[in-house]
Amino acid sequence: MRIDGRRHWELAFQNDQVVIRVVRDSRASSVVSAVMAGHRPGIRVSDLYGAQQGHADLWRVCLAHQLRGCQFGNDAGDTIFAPRMKALARRAVVLAPGNRHARRLRKCYGKVRNSLFTFLAHPDVPPDNNGSERQSRPPATYRKVKAGFRSNCCAGLFAAVRSAVGTATRRG
Repeated sequence: MRIDGRRHWELAFQNDQVVIRVVRDSRASSVVSAVMAGHRPGIRVSDLYGAQQGHADLWRVCLAHQLRGCQFGNDAGDTIFAPRMKALARRAVVLAPGNRHARRLRKCYGKVRNSLFTFLAHPDVPPDNNGSERQSRPPATYRKVKAGFRSNCCAGLFAAVRSAVGTATRRG
């Protein structure tokens, strides 16, 4: 999101009881650590961004994000790696990539291949982070309509209100 013309990130942390939304000028590992405030879940689901790793006992890569990445590889013209990764993710990490987009994708999957299928061993963990994605829809709509916030204070207040609403909804 844009605040006073500068890029900021809105991060969503959620479980079945609580929703915490924050707006920061970075999405670095230190931001995740600060929000987690010493809490270390058994399993954490997120996208591939490196700062998301290491904040739980196990890390689960969101497969929906990976499918979008594979589709980007397909759209960019890759006919070897991205289509096969999409069809069979486990086998794809050893295939020869066809272009620079596919090489980037392969390198990324090579680093996280042990975290792609965590949900198979832990059925209580979803194969995606759609819960957090759904939490991001109302703020995304707001950003599109209002073109961002004018101050950190307003963005923080908006995130706090969305956190309270999300948590209240989950708690009935």
